[in-house]
Amino acid sequence: MFEFLFKRQGDKNGNGRAAQADAPAQPADAPARADGAPDKAGTKGGAAGARAGTALREQQAEQLKLLDGDESRAVDFILQCEFSELRLSAAELVHSRAGLERVHTAMRNLDRRVAKLMQARLDAIRHHDAELARGQATLDAARTLLADAHLTPNQVADLDRKWAVIAAPELNESFTPVRAQLGARLEAQVQLQRAMIDRLAALRALETAGLDASGMASSLERMMAEQTDALAAPEHPSLPRALVAEFAAEHARLSGALSTLEQSQAALAAREAALTEWQAQPVAELQAETLRQAWRKLPALPEGAAGQALQSRFDALLASLPQPVRKEAPAKQQTPAEAAGEGAARPPKAAKGADQAFLDQLDALEAALQQGSLAHAAELDKAMKESKGKGMRLTSAQADRLAHLRAELKRLSDWARWGGNVSREELIKTVEGLPTQNLAMAELAKKVGSMRERWKALDSLSGAAPKSLWERFDHACTVAYAPAAAHFRHLADERHANAAKGEAIVQEAQAEIAKLESGEADWKHVAGTVQRLRLAWSHLGAIDRKDKKRLDQLFGAALTTLQGPLEEQRKMEVEGREELIDEVLAIDPHDRHAVDRLRDIQARWQEHARALPLERKAEQALWQRFRAACDALFAQRKESAHAADVERRAHEAAKEAVSARLEAAAPEATAATASKLLREAAAEWHAIGPVPRAHEARVDKRYHEAVAKVQHHADLSRRAAGLALANALRDKLRAVQELEDSLAQPGQQVSSADWRARWAALLAAGAEYDPVLDARFEAALSALEADRAAYVRLLEANRPTLLAELLRQEVAAGIDSGAEFARDRLKLQVEALQSSLKAGQKPGARHTALHALCALPALVDERTALRIEQLLMRTAREGK
Repeated sequence: MFEFLFKRQGDKNGNGRAAQADAPAQPADAPARADGAPDKAGTKGGAAGARAGTALREQQAEQLKLLDGDESRAVDFILQCEFSELRLSAAELVHSRAGLERVHTAMRNLDRRVAKLMQARLDAIRHHDAELARGQATLDAARTLLADAHLTPNQVADLDRKWAVIAAPELNESFTPVRAQLGARLEAQVQLQRAMIDRLAALRALETAGLDASGMASSLERMMAEQTDALAAPEHPSLPRALVAEFAAEHARLSGALSTLEQSQAALAAREAALTEWQAQPVAELQAETLRQAWRKLPALPEGAAGQALQSRFDALLASLPQPVRKEAPAKQQTPAEAAGEGAARPPKAAKGADQAFLDQLDALEAALQQGSLAHAAELDKAMKESKGKGMRLTSAQADRLAHLRAELKRLSDWARWGGNVSREELIKTVEGLPTQNLAMAELAKKVGSMRERWKALDSLSGAAPKSLWERFDHACTVAYAPAAAHFRHLADERHANAAKGEAIVQEAQAEIAKLESGEADWKHVAGTVQRLRLAWSHLGAIDRKDKKRLDQLFGAALTTLQGPLEEQRKMEVEGREELIDEVLAIDPHDRHAVDRLRDIQARWQEHARALPLERKAEQALWQRFRAACDALFAQRKESAHAADVERRAHEAAKEAVSARLEAAAPEATAATASKLLREAAAEWHAIGPVPRAHEARVDKRYHEAVAKVQHHADLSRRAAGLALANALRDKLRAVQELEDSLAQPGQQVSSADWRARWAALLAAGAEYDPVLDARFEAALSALEADRAAYVRLLEANRPTLLAELLRQEVAAGIDSGAEFARDRLKLQVEALQSSLKAGQKPGARHTALHALCALPALVDERTALRIEQLLMRTAREGK
């Protein structure tokens, strides 16, 4: 009942559980052996159990090595294995879903580490399956987009964003060609749209390219063919409908203007040919009037530089022709009598002929009529009439020439008046058509003004227009200008409304100034108000010039008053932001609280930003500096972390080397070398710095396993050495006991030489027991030559002492002594309990008692010898 008192602290097995009792107590009614010795099954049961456990572990370890990566065999091994470390090692080979679920179900309540590993791998498989499902759905969506005729870039962008967050490498081979085809379609769309834009620009440039009718027609035909091909392309739905419609309208307009261009070019060609022909003829053969009539019969000149150039060449040709000289009529010859009578009847006339200035005006009039400048010709005619009324007399030739020129002027004026009326009719039609052209209001007003100017120009060139035509023209201009007039009235109303808005903005600014002066200013509100007022003023719109100058002055003064204190406050805010930036720069990146300090500074930065926003440019510049300082701090911490990580990896390699060295030295470890090896390894291990946290458990586990392996081999070596010494001690002790037993036999002859030879052949029992046993042996041999009987009596006298000491040591060692010693054992156990409670158990007491037991010469029977041997073997197993 007191066995628990004698349980030893070293009685632990490999798994850390308390070892069971070595053997159950032998029952009282257990049969004794025939020779009187007790049954050894009970005493050696514990040792057999330990050896069986060790053998089972080694057997299963061999089975683990023979798995050779076979997952099914590994699953079966895990389910039948009794050692957690071996199960965990075999669990590394299980990867399939079925095997993981089977092992997880079996180990869920048995082995937490294996169950946790299986659960992690099952979660990884489920996550991978979910990613595959998402990837397959995205791949199906990509194929649907590929089949869609109306593919848009935003759809492909959404597809790329979805695929970027999916981890499904198995689907990359399927997704990559589909994505490439989508990219090819988008590229084709871009090329098609760019070609459409370039084609439309080229179509618009045809009108000003100066092409002839055939070139224009071929270009229009080529562009229409390209447009037809584009509309038939697979990606034609991506073309903007507005561009397609605009191309069609522009092509139709240019096609309609092609006939006009052909007529204009034909007219230019006909007049060019006629002009070239006239310029090739001698000047003397040409007549101005004939040329004018032929020129008028040709097709009308188109508007533009080419027509003006041809007209200028024709006018130059006319100016180069010689002017016709009219011959004066011969003077009528008078008789002398008539001459005398006429002279007597009237006084002598003044000299005939105009002055040179009048003749110059006459030449200029003729030149103006030849050039068709009727206005200039009319002015010259008026000036000549005024100069003639001053008493100037013309010769008959001059009078005829003047009459001829005035007749030509009247004829041309009549034609001009007729042409002017025709032009006025055209102007009226043009003005009446203006409302249908949907022109901009400014362009409409400009058109109407230009029409009125042209009407005035016709009045100066072709004379006054009939009243009916003027009324029609004025009514048409009024009707055409009505939308523009309404528009301009609306603009005037808007200017007045904008002026009222400007007054309200100025009043609001002045009210804010009053709040600021009263000390009720909220700087964030002031900054927002200034920005809002400035934005509202910039969007105010047009104002009448007389009001705008006044409002600009008022608003500028109010804004200056508001911005003065605000700028001062912003300067203080900028200084505060600069201090925050300096605080960030002053943070030590190696400080463990650096991130917390940086977060606190960032929070303070946000508070400052919310309290008073700065100007956008200044705010952006400060923010860039602050962010650069934060990024630099994080970069330094990252660099330090990287250096620390490199250092930890080096530490990991060094610790792995220590573990590998221990693993390599473990099989050769002995009790003598293990302590030094472990001591040096521990010193080196603790001198090495920390390893990466993710690998720390694995590295420590390997090291402790290597240490345990070395200790295991050292224990095995120590135990083997102990067993060898125990066997040697047993052999020497049995030899001494046999010698003493021989001495106790009166008639038995004992040869000292034989016993000495036998004793010399025995192995040494160690430095502790050899002197004791040698002394006992020599004492027995000495008794042969001295007093043998006295020594035998001593042996007999020491026998009870030996039995008592043996029983005491068996109780201390927890060895069963047999049923006949039960009462004595109980008594000794109580005494041992009392002494241990008083003084405690002294280390080395059992070793000293065994030493004394071996040194005590006494006669023993077979059973006592077996009990002594059992005590020796137990002590050897415990390393005592």
